[in-house]
Amino acid sequence: MYKQHFKRIIDFIVAFVAFIVLLPILVLVTILLMIANSGKPFFFQTRPGKNEKLFNIVKFKTMTDAKDSKGNLLPDAERMTKIGSFVRKTSLDELPQLINVLIGDMSLIGPRPLLVEYLPLYNKEQKKRHNIRPGITGWAQVNGLRGATPNPENMKKRMEYDLWYLNNWTIWLDLYIIFKTFYAVFKHAKL
Repeated sequence: MYKQHFKRIIDFIVAFVAFIVLLPILVLVTILLMIANSGKPFFFQTRPGKNEKLFNIVKFKTMTDAKDSKGNLLPDAERMTKIGSFVRKTSLDELPQLINVLIGDMSLIGPRPLLVEYLPLYNKEQKKRHNIRPGITGWAQVNGLRGATPNPENMKKRMEYDLWYLNNWTIWLDLYIIFKTFYAVFKHAKL
């Protein structure tokens, strides 16, 4: 019952309330990033969602578009702004994804949406991660893969975690993941 009906309703209600409560923070971060990023506070990227349907994920933009003399983007470390570093460290960059949840592209909890170019690399079992909406946070993130570099070892582990979540998904597991996410964010940010 939860999987088929209530999860989407709960996602919508929680995302709506969170968006309203966090609106002052969202506005402040938007203004600061507009200043730091020459008027571009948001980052959009196409990702595969439920049933591999493509959608645009929205995040706060933490880096500038600074380029070298040949027109190539500078390394990430050189483009990261001070406010961008803070926003990323505290995971505030993920908050605009509440909009993705409200419109139905994402869930609060589920496998993180990966890059489109990974789609051809999934085997039949790994493709099952697209049977549900992707999440802002998920089982892989609370098990040490939050912000992990996408190397073959991490990707294999991420797929294992995503499939485990898909097979063990309950409201209690989602509540546990939410609790662990807040704990990980506060611990990482050292607030």
